[in-house]
Amino acid sequence: QVQLVESGGGSVQAGGSLRLSCAASGRTLSNYGVGWFRQAPGQEREFVGAIKWTGGRTSYSDSVKGRFTISRDNTKNTVYLQMLSVKPEDTAVYYCAAKLYGNGSRDIWYDFWGQGTQVTVSS
Repeated sequence: QVQLVESGGGSVQAGGSLRLSCAASGRTLSNYGVGWFRQAPGQEREFVGAIKWTGGRTSYSDSVKGRFTISRDNTKNTVYLQMLSVKPEDTAVYYCAAKLYGNGSRDIWYDFWGQGTQVTVSS
């Protein structure tokens, strides 16, 4: 089992930045692909981006590409989501999820989830 805890959410003005963290316990996160998802009120959960378990290859949704960056620090068993130039439409609860030796853009592929952290962007 992998336990994931997101942190770093909060309120920020449009154009600002935030860095979310996804800290893992119970297993070495380096063997897991990690995805970030978000869910705004009344909307379905959507893919934000993901990082592979090896090589650090990343992928992003078109809505955040060029503004958000995912990275990982295996020494800290943590994956990060750096958010730049945030927009009001980025407001959502952000979740990280992990899959052993896998990753992708569909939430059903992931086996372990964090509890989420709220990000609110004001205009």
